[in-house]
Amino acid sequence: MTTALRLPSTDGSAVSYELGEPGPWSRPAAPITSRIAYAAAHVIPVALADNTPGAPAVVDWETTLAYRHELWSYGLGVADAMDTAQRGMGLDWAATQELIKRSGAEAASVGGRLSCGAGTDQLDLDTLLEGRAGLDQVLEAYREQVEIVSGAGATVIVMASRALARVARTPDDYRYVYAALLAEVTEPVILHWLGPMFDPALAGYWGNADVAGATEVFTGLVREHAAVVDGVKVSLLDAAHETALRAELAQLPGRVRLYTGDDFNYPELIDGDGTHYSDALLGIFAAIYPAASTALQAYDRGRPEEGRAILDSTRELGRHLFAAPTLYYKTGVAFLSWLNGRQPAFSMVGGLQAGRSIPHLVQAFRLADRAGLLLDPGLAARRMTQLLAVQGFEA
Repeated sequence: MTTALRLPSTDGSAVSYELGEPGPWSRPAAPITSRIAYAAAHVIPVALADNTPGAPAVVDWETTLAYRHELWSYGLGVADAMDTAQRGMGLDWAATQELIKRSGAEAASVGGRLSCGAGTDQLDLDTLLEGRAGLDQVLEAYREQVEIVSGAGATVIVMASRALARVARTPDDYRYVYAALLAEVTEPVILHWLGPMFDPALAGYWGNADVAGATEVFTGLVREHAAVVDGVKVSLLDAAHETALRAELAQLPGRVRLYTGDDFNYPELIDGDGTHYSDALLGIFAAIYPAASTALQAYDRGRPEEGRAILDSTRELGRHLFAAPTLYYKTGVAFLSWLNGRQPAFSMVGGLQAGRSIPHLVQAFRLADRAGLLLDPGLAARRMTQLLAVQGFEA
């Protein structure tokens, strides 16, 4: 199968392009131990279902779960039912429950590490009550989802809540909900702070418009409940903030991990500063998982320079996929999955495959090839050619 094709240049003219070889990626022979690393996985719809905006999600369960097995085979954990899986952007609560339960069963069958998001997206934001009654609605919604995640045998990731951001008025409102929830959990959880670049509805989370004030509220909750906090995932795309927070968490009794959610700066954050390093819970890892796994295996072998170099080789792709508007990064994850033959069609629930332009996808294609992450170059070339033809590109 040919690996040559024609691609549109920035002025729309056709240029010849030849794909390179995949990188020297390998699956680990033993569990990865140098870092705990999760790939936040996407969902794959039935290709010919009604995948229009607002329609109930129709998930291709066989293909979606096969993608999780692929991630586990590379020694990575799976973070499921997160924003990468289109929570709040196409994946409705009924499908989310099914995803959590099915992923839990699959993880148990192979001993795969699994964490799942518990949020409040079963609530209707337009019918939330005001004041304490509204906060109690949010708390009950969290409780329902925590119970489902725990019942599936997964670690709970307490997701940021659009409903809480809507009803809360002060930092104490956030403290009320989170303190009550953390007082009830029976196993350590991961707290997720998702920034407004990923979801504009979460602006002002923790009751503060500024990051410093929000961090004070956040770390106060972690400090008070450290015994039931396995770690925190911070998705603010701010390496300096994460480094400072990581050092602060290191002073707590026991160990509260910092799982980087920084899809721009993950190479240096995972590599660390010589004293502390970040673990990982990343959407970009779902797109670069062969390279991510191979890098972490190098850290396991005591070869951090090699591991860092591999991660650095994927940075430009990560920055491109997560470029503003960042919430559409999921489109790039699904695009690379399709190019690599992990799903039959370039389709997403809610029609989100339209979230990125053709020029953006062409550049993603180039950068993935440069990083050695088009694993079957012939297939990738054929599928890219088909996509461009449908979009009216005359090669």
